[in-house]
Amino acid sequence: MPYLKGQLLKLLVDYFEEDYRRIQHAVSVLRYAESIMETFEGHDPDVVIAAALLHDVGIKPSEQELGYNNGRTQERYGPAVVRSLLGGIGFPESKLQKVADIVGNHHSPSRYDYPELEILKQADRIVNRLEAAR
Repeated sequence: MPYLKGQLLKLLVDYFEEDYRRIQHAVSVLRYAESIMETFEGHDPDVVIAAALLHDVGIKPSEQELGYNNGRTQERYGPAVVRSLLGGIGFPESKLQKVADIVGNHHSPSRYDYPELEILKQADRIVNRLEAAR
């Protein structure tokens, strides 16, 4: 999809509004995912980019509805948000479902054997460790 990264960055910023910490985290995960992606075969770059930028969108509804978030609640709320956001930009349905699956499983032992999920998990782990070291 042409201009996908720009479209997704706009979605991310519009969605998280002034939650700059979440926006920066997602952009950092994307940066690492793009590097890691070079070492993997059989992946879809559009899925990696979308999953990297949108992997934590479940945080917002979790905090609004429950007053907190954790890995489990992110996985519970995230896929519906992904479907709504990506559906709004005409993201292909076949890819959209894979991104939703990844977002719904990025904190759990994998139920899916997607290289894109492994790329996201590695990138998110790196960024989380760097953020924890600050």
